[in-house]
Parts: sequence; structure tokens; C-alpha cells
Amino acid sequence: MAASLIRLHFHDCFVQGCDASILLDETSSIQSEKTAGPNNNSVRGYEVIDKAKSEVEKICPGIVSCADIIAVAARDASAYVGGPSWAVKLGRRDSTTASRDLANTDLPAFTDSLDTLISGFQKKGLTARDMVALSGSHTLGQAQCFTFRDRIYSASNIDAGFASTRKRRCPLTGGQANLAPLDLVTPNSFDNNYFKNLMRNKGLLHSDQVLFNGGSTDSIVTEYSRNPAKFSSDFASAMIKMGNIHPLTGSAGQIRRICSALN
Repeated sequence: MAASLIRLHFHDCFVQGCDASILLDETSSIQSEKTAGPNNNSVRGYEVIDKAKSEVEKICPGIVSCADIIAVAARDASAYVGGPSWAVKLGRRDSTTASRDLANTDLPAFTDSLDTLISGFQKKGLTARDMVALSGSHTLGQAQCFTFRDRIYSASNIDAGFASTRKRRCPLTGGQANLAPLDLVTPNSFDNNYFKNLMRNKGLLHSDQVLFNGGSTDSIVTEYSRNPAKFSSDFASAMIKMGNIHPLTGSAGQIRRICSALN
């Protein structure tokens, strides 16, 4: 679940800030973010957060927010699979609202150009370097066929052998949800192979390969491919910055008792 828990934190923070809005279920007054395009049948790990929340509530009821639990889970997921650890700031409160519309507009897409990615992250207070470091979380996890089909069948900046390997599990029609690892070398461990893959035109998603395609971020990809320690420390710094996007503090929001519903 490591990749999914890191992604859950990312998809929470980019929509209304790190406020656990992504965990709220649909009601007459809430448009759930769970069914937004980037999240639907894709984001997972909700039950991991629910389980952690119920354990925390037994010991310390009404104190620890769902938003903080997501932030801690992302850090622990990274450390668990050999990635960096970092000190998670705590004290976020949970939202009383969600926004499917913002989830559809503010989360990056696998079709995005480099300029679109850079500006989307800048809007959240994150630099191009932060964006490249955070993209390195694609050293873990998998993507569904529909997200990389266009790239493996029609892109020119792709290694031919890599493309033909991926076509075996991702036909031109059908197999929409068939999975492939984002990092073909070590899909379950946190390392810098993602960046080495990009330099060989073996990025799975269009939005991966644009990071190394003759543009302004090529030098950062090259640096991380040569210096895993620098990638690791930049990733941790970027995760801390991401975890600080518009938190609800003080008396704003609430501490939800059940993460999927308002008190």
C-alpha cells in the first residue's frame, strides 16, 4: 500500500489543502472527491486510514485529525519501503467540506505537459525541483493501462523494447485497468531508478517522460539519477512543504470522529 498512501496525502493536499477532504463520502450536501476523475477507481488506502483512526480514537478520542493521520501514514509508507523519513508537523484539522470540482481541476493529469505540471505545482507553493522530487514517488506503485496506452502506442520518445513489453498487458482496446509498474526495475522499493529510467526513455506516463525530454527539468533528473541521497533529501523536504499546504488550524474545521463523515 506504500504508493497508495503517499498518493492519498498528495491528492488530499492539492484539493483545499491537507484537510482530509478526500475522505468524505457523498451526502446531500457534500460532493465527494472520491468520484472525481483523478480519484475514481484509482485512489485507495481509505480503510488503512480508517483503521488507524479507530485505534487512535480508543486511546485519545477527539484529538488527532484524519488529515494528520494521512500525513503520518505517507511518511511511514516511505520509510517502510526504504525511502526517507521526515518529521511530520501536526495540528491539521479536518474540513467540513469537499470539492469534486477542485479535484478535477487542481490534480495533475497523466497527459500534462511540463509547463502545465510546473505551473500546477507553483500554484500550490511548490517549485519545479519540488515537482520533480515528488514525481520520484513513481519509484513505487502501478498505473492502469488507459493512463499509458497512448504513450506506448504512439509516442516517439519511448524506448522500443520498453514499449513492446508494456503492450503485452495493455492492448489497443480493452484491458483498461491492467496494471504496470511505474518503475520497471524495482517497483516495490524506494530508490532513484525512476530517474535512470527517464534518461533511457522508459518513463511509463507521458507526465513522467516530460521531466526528461529536452526541457528545463532535464538537469534535475540527471542530478537525481547520479545522486540518490540528494533525491532522498529533496523528496523529504518537498513532502514537508506539500504537507503544509493550507492546513486548517485553531478553531477552523473540526476533528472528525469518523474520517468519511462530518461530526
